[in-house]
Amino acid sequence: MKQKSSFQNTCLPAGREEYWLLKEKYHFLKDKHFQQDINRIRQGEPVDYVIGFKKFLGCIIDLSKRPLIPRAETEFWVKEAIAIIKQEKRKTIKVLDIFSGSGCIGIALIAKISNATVVFADKSQNAIEQIKINATINHLPQKKIKIVMSDVFNNVSGRFDYIFLNPPYIPVKNKKKVVASVFSYEPKSALFGGSDGLFYIKKFLSQAHHFLDKQGKIFMEFDPPQKPAIGKLVQKYGYHKTEFKKDQYNKWRWVIIHD
Repeated sequence: MKQKSSFQNTCLPAGREEYWLLKEKYHFLKDKHFQQDINRIRQGEPVDYVIGFKKFLGCIIDLSKRPLIPRAETEFWVKEAIAIIKQEKRKTIKVLDIFSGSGCIGIALIAKISNATVVFADKSQNAIEQIKINATINHLPQKKIKIVMSDVFNNVSGRFDYIFLNPPYIPVKNKKKVVASVFSYEPKSALFGGSDGLFYIKKFLSQAHHFLDKQGKIFMEFDPPQKPAIGKLVQKYGYHKTEFKKDQYNKWRWVIIHD
C-alpha cells in the first residue's frame, strides 16, 4: 500500500483517535472533559494537540505552545542517526538542533547519548518557550543545553560535530495537498519553505560550513521529490559527500551531508 506524506495523512482512522485519546490522556477513565475533547477532534483538531503531548523516542514532548507535531518519519531517521553517532565514539559531542520547533530531536539526542550537549535554535518565540518546557519535563541537565532565538544561523556561534535539522520544506504551490487539520492548526512557518520548498534549505547549506567542525556531519529531513535538487545544492556549496536515506515507508526522507 502506498504511504502518503505525514503532512497529507495525519489523522488516525475513525474511532482510533477516540481510543488513542482515551488511552493516552484519560487512562481509560472518562470525565466531563472527554466529550469536549472528542468534539475538538471531530472538528478537525489534531489528536496530539488534544492529548497535549507526543512521545518521541521515549521522551515526552509537550505540545502546549502548538509547535509542529513530531512525525513518525522524523522519529525513524533520528533513531538511525543516533546509532551512527554512537558508532563513531567521539569523546565529546556538540550538536546543533536548528529549526528546533518542539525540541524533540535535541531532547532525544541528550536522552540517548550520554556525552552529548545540544544548542537548540529557532526563530519563533513560541518554539523557544516550548523547548524550555520540554527540557524541564524530560529533566535535561542545564549544563547540557543552550536555547537561542535565531533565524537560521544569525545568533548561533561556535562549531559543532553534528547539525540536525527538520526545516520547513513543503512547497507553497503544494499547500492544497496538505490536509485541513495540518493547514488549519499547525504553524505554517514550520511547514512551508517558499515556492519550491527549498528556501530555508538553501539558506542553511550556504552557511553551514562555518558551523561544522572537522569531519562534521549534517543530518537533514526533506520532501522526497526534493532529492535531485538537494543533491545539486550540496555540490554547489562544496560539501564533500552525500548519503541519501529512505524512511520506514521506503521513501527518500533524509540525508547525511559530510563537510
